Amino acid sequence: MPNIIEITNFQDPALDIYARLTENQLVNRADPELALFIAESPNVIHRALDAGCVPVSLLLERKHIEGQAKSILERCGDIPVYTAPLSVLTELTGFPLTRGVLCAMRRPKLPQAEQILQNARRIAVMENVMNPTNLGAVFRSAAALNLDAVLLTPACTDALYRRCVRVSMGTVFQIPWTYLTGLWPEDGMALLARLGFKTVAMALRPDAVPIDDAALNAEEKLAIILGTEGDGLAGGTIAACDYTAIIPMSHGVDSLNVAAASAVAFYQLCKRRDGPADLARPHSYETEAMK
Repeated sequence: MPNIIEITNFQDPALDIYARLTENQLVNRADPELALFIAESPNVIHRALDAGCVPVSLLLERKHIEGQAKSILERCGDIPVYTAPLSVLTELTGFPLTRGVLCAMRRPKLPQAEQILQNARRIAVMENVMNPTNLGAVFRSAAALNLDAVLLTPACTDALYRRCVRVSMGTVFQIPWTYLTGLWPEDGMALLARLGFKTVAMALRPDAVPIDDAALNAEEKLAIILGTEGDGLAGGTIAACDYTAIIPMSHGVDSLNVAAASAVAFYQLCKRRDGPADLARPHSYETEAMK
């Protein structure tokens, strides 16, 4: 049975997760076992639950208890469910809730890169992408357009930031991803080469090939590498790649936003796959308690 708690005290410490803790405080690097993230909207919460993420509490508009959040409550046991009218929730959190539902969840332990690359053929590597909205859009494109995994360099924004998760529509729980460890690009490139991947830098260079280049598209295993919003890929990263590719454009436009560029690149470079990725089974974060 859900444990419904009507909000009467804005200063209740149990509400700090939603109202007062910053994203960095939720990450809780000092004690990763207690680290949290916030999933927003019923569809996103369901995808997180499907992936094995463990709910801690819910904050939702009162009318959703018997409405669109009912199926979520049925899956979450007796965790606290804080509720109030939407106007109260907006005042509490400082922002309007998408679909009127938030869920605080334990942050899953991420897999090692080698683990998620074992059977992968098409992956994305995001270098220093700092905007959560852009990264969320990249994840959505990666899941929709047949990528097997996404790797993030250590300087990337947190893929479990609330905005990133929301913009991704929960696809961060459907496609395998993790952070690269060690030095980038040296250690990361060495790992990709050892696992048989060719690498393509998406960059504006005179010697770049168009993304429909036959040799590029014929590669059996390919890592598509995209860079930060302002400066693009670092020179050392481009130099270390097997290919440099561009998206042909017109009207004097020289580049696209990284989220838009990723969608175009993923569509072209993943078309050779045998069939659509099976996203019916989400990426699973299995905890020790679940084994």
